[in-house]
Amino acid sequence: MPFDFPVAVLGSSIITANGLFSRRAIPAQRAKELVEGGFISYVGHPATCEILTSLLGVEVPMNRGQFSQEVGQKALVFKLNGRPAPGVELSKEELEEIGFSFFELTRLS
Repeated sequence: MPFDFPVAVLGSSIITANGLFSRRAIPAQRAKELVEGGFISYVGHPATCEILTSLLGVEVPMNRGQFSQEVGQKALVFKLNGRPAPGVELSKEELEEIGFSFFELTRLS
């Protein structure tokens, strides 16, 4: 069953609504495919936007808006493999040094 919700790009792994979700690790190529047809960014940190723009080949704008995932909607999650110190804004280079993973998050119900 197709849904007309845009893919949301998230700068952290977070559940934004009640429901049943599926989360799976994906390679960078699948991440690129998810944003090919358009997306809405909910990435709130400039360095994360910069690295995502570079990795995905599309402009990922900063947006600190509130997101609530709809049933059937997919989200591309960018997750750091480590945890920075509280309140520290990391540079693109520091993000690359920590490392990261991509996940596809789908709200099932």
